[in-house]
Amino acid sequence: MKFPQPQSLKQISRLINTEFVGQPDFEILGINEIHVVEHGDIVFVDHPKYYDKALESKASVVLINKKVDCPEGKALLISKDPFTDFNKITAHFSPFEPASQPISTSAKIGEHTIIQPNVFIGNHVKIGDNCIIHSNVSIYDGVEIGDNVQIHSGTVLGADAFYYKNRPAQHDKLLSGGSIKIGNDVEIGALCTIDKGVSGVTTIGEGTKIDNHVQVGHDTVIGKKCLIASQTGIAGCVVIKDEVTIWGQVGIASGLTIEKGVIIYAQSGISKNLKPNTTYFGTPADDIKKKYRELAYINRIPEIIKKLKNL
Repeated sequence: MKFPQPQSLKQISRLINTEFVGQPDFEILGINEIHVVEHGDIVFVDHPKYYDKALESKASVVLINKKVDCPEGKALLISKDPFTDFNKITAHFSPFEPASQPISTSAKIGEHTIIQPNVFIGNHVKIGDNCIIHSNVSIYDGVEIGDNVQIHSGTVLGADAFYYKNRPAQHDKLLSGGSIKIGNDVEIGALCTIDKGVSGVTTIGEGTKIDNHVQVGHDTVIGKKCLIASQTGIAGCVVIKDEVTIWGQVGIASGLTIEKGVIIYAQSGISKNLKPNTTYFGTPADDIKKKYRELAYINRIPEIIKKLKNL
């Protein structure tokens, strides 16, 4: 998430009431999570296990809960609770804007695009040309949709990320300040839910087709010309490359990469990165030839036991 204009280290320190290490006028351009952080960004870290990863990342500023040596060319914000302070920054630069009407006056809708009755379109949404948005679709603030896109009834674009920190008394929510970008020629079925990024952009690539009842988690990036069938659940921060086919009721764990040309058979559970141009099946999923051999061996177990008893 980029700020409307650059901020200084001192300005951000004052906003969240923390100490800082670095030059007061050190320039900050935005905030991001570790997997999408860029030069000029703040990244937060609150566990020693991830200190090195954050300090060695592309981030220019590390919001951290311990005084450590500051890497050359970077700055630090020393916080008792980086998670909460990260939320303060998000809330300040990306505040919730209540809607005053079903289709916001700040939304930009392209030529020959059809908006059916009972559609909600939030603030600063951009919809391209020749799209069809069917009834009861909800498009939250800041979503960007390309040309020739069709979105079927009941789909929700831009709900918050499912991202919580487990505290002793409760689960604290990490605020979502990111957005969604949908490419040209995409079709999204009925009753799908696509969450916006926490700080980045959840992306659906050009020409991808998504069936009914599909969940896409925050900051996930889906490539071009993919097919995703009904009841698939994709967690946050997944990267799905171009021309991937995912059949029904597949579950994909967070942070994984599905390489180009992969085919995943129905009801598979994905818990590791998948190699390109390979077909997978099962839970945990594996190369389909290997998985079918395993099933063949399992089916022979009763026969083997019977033979052993007759020895």
